[in-house]
Amino acid sequence: MCFSVLLLILLISTPCFGQTLEVRQGLKGCEKIRSEIRATHDTIAFVEKTYREKDPAYADFSIQQQQHLLQRLSEEWSRSKCRELPSPAEKKVLSPLRPKDSMNESPDQVWEVGDRRWTIKEERQFEKWVEENITEDFFIRYRIPTDCADAVYAIRWIYARINHLPAAATTKEGKLIGHWSTEWKHLPTHPEWDQDERFRTALLYLLPKTWTGTLPLDTYPVRISPDSITPGTLFLMTESHTGVIGKVFLDGSCAHPLQTWESALPVKVQKLSSKYFFMGTPQIKNGSGLVKFRWPVSENGEWKYLSAKEHPFYSEEQYASGFCKGYTDFVEAVARRIDPVNYAPMEKLVKVMGTTTRLLKERVPIVLEAYQGCLNGGCPEDSEWWEIHTTAGRDETIVLLMDHLSQIIESNHLNRETVKRVMEAIPIEISKNRSITFYQIFQSYPWLSPDPEDSIEARWGLKKCEMIHVRTHATKDSIAFIEKTYRGRDPKYADFSVRQQQILLRRLNEEWATAECAEPLLAHEKRTRVPSLTKDSTWARRRPKNCQIIRAEMRVTNDSIAFIEKTYREKDPRYADLSVRQQQMLLLRLNEEWTTAGCAQPLLAQEKKERVLPPTKERVSTPMKDPAKAHRLSKECEMILAEIRATNDSIAFIEKTYSKKNPEYADFTIQQQQHLLQRLNTEWTESECKESHQSAEK
Repeated sequence: MCFSVLLLILLISTPCFGQTLEVRQGLKGCEKIRSEIRATHDTIAFVEKTYREKDPAYADFSIQQQQHLLQRLSEEWSRSKCRELPSPAEKKVLSPLRPKDSMNESPDQVWEVGDRRWTIKEERQFEKWVEENITEDFFIRYRIPTDCADAVYAIRWIYARINHLPAAATTKEGKLIGHWSTEWKHLPTHPEWDQDERFRTALLYLLPKTWTGTLPLDTYPVRISPDSITPGTLFLMTESHTGVIGKVFLDGSCAHPLQTWESALPVKVQKLSSKYFFMGTPQIKNGSGLVKFRWPVSENGEWKYLSAKEHPFYSEEQYASGFCKGYTDFVEAVARRIDPVNYAPMEKLVKVMGTTTRLLKERVPIVLEAYQGCLNGGCPEDSEWWEIHTTAGRDETIVLLMDHLSQIIESNHLNRETVKRVMEAIPIEISKNRSITFYQIFQSYPWLSPDPEDSIEARWGLKKCEMIHVRTHATKDSIAFIEKTYRGRDPKYADFSVRQQQILLRRLNEEWATAECAEPLLAHEKRTRVPSLTKDSTWARRRPKNCQIIRAEMRVTNDSIAFIEKTYREKDPRYADLSVRQQQMLLLRLNEEWTTAGCAQPLLAQEKKERVLPPTKERVSTPMKDPAKAHRLSKECEMILAEIRATNDSIAFIEKTYSKKNPEYADFTIQQQQHLLQRLNTEWTESECKESHQSAEK
């Protein structure tokens, strides 16, 4: 046993721990080479078809590039000892490339491109640049304010400007602007893009003119394979959210092969968030899905986009009805096509622990720097210094990886004591004279604090009770704010919002009890307090919830944040801040429930607009001999019943108040309440509530 633990530790600490077996590497290498050979042949055919007549010199140049690439791929194929020979490379011999007359470019345009055009080779260089240069502080370093769509447009334009390639974008008014635009001719230029006043002004003009609703006009859908889903590829939820793939992991070391960079509302100079790919099923009618930027081409002296179907990676396969067949959802279908390897549970655990350990160690200097510069109020929230030192995006990734570790352990019934010893043997030195173990962080990761003004202990989740106490007071402050702001002018909405906050207070009270904190200071919620559950060990979990419901609640909560930002950020920023904080705390709780339930990849349930009623049949159960237990369950059932009534009242209120004047908000909010009803329905059953309460719902 000791030898096994030592071996696991060595695997995690070895620099190449993420590599798979040599045979597996060879197979994966052959598959990738074959894909690249196919893509290169497709490119040659595409260039011949598109450019041979209207630009023969450029066609010759591009085909020569592709032939050199084919030659290199053939050599790689031979070295890799792949079994089946790929289709032979083209043997056409081209005459040396003749100098090509450049377009008549104006010195007044944003930047000149000369003979430079987008090709497969340039896309590969773009992929490499994204992977090596885009970091969470990229837009902070260059002081560029972004939201989600701004970030992906800016990344493409900056690379195109650096390499003098064409770039374009469609504005909200339907106008195509690009590198050829001359509106900024009065401004000076500079060889370095970040010092080029003309380029920066054009970029900052462009970003507010575009959004996720214009991206379908500037992108095309791609095939789902390792050669086309690469860094620089976008995921797009039209009129909702977007992000860019930053890295692709093909060694099983992460929760999903695709790591994304994402920005968010409000528009400001802010860090990018590193996340794992997640989106619903794409729809071809609105252009959502995994997409790449289209190539601007010049025809008869005018710049326009190449037809989407003429791009080398174009495919509509992700929209096929059978694309997700055999998989839980679109996210899993993409993962299995990108990395189809089935990893052994312990191998997967070791790899994910290695990735998480790296992120934790990278977090250490960030926290220490913040402690030195921000502890005495030097980094107020929403300031530039707060944005630099916060670890919100990094912490979200760590939480997701920790959740994934819990899922691997629970679903594969791994020996918990063995896993515990492995985790305890991994030290994380959080300060000069203070070290904690991976296991300690694993036990408290939901309470990692991203706030740069918190103490070191609080930043690492070591003051869970203190943080619950702080969040409890913040929730009470929210109730006071709602009462003060909305009680007089909209009492029904005030009732609705206060009920939501009270549910959050009850959950915090549960956490207080579960964490075995001192006597809780939640006087406001004493009448609905749920008694603490017995903890048999440090691995003890609360009763599992339905994974489908938890995933649905997560999605709705994320949608809620996006909706609040879109609807209230400008006209009521204070309310937006309050509501977003509320939703973020709810997400934290849902992450814990996900871990507790030991969920695998969950289903994305289709929302229904009908109200969900609680059960009407009595649950058959054995008589309870313990009066104290009966009393406890009775009180818990009363509490669930009260929440069911309040939620149905909320649905009725929303229908009456908002269905006509704001149907989008009505649909969105009712969906949220329906998911809450589903969860309460599950709790009713699990709590052994016996009497029917159909009459209470009429």
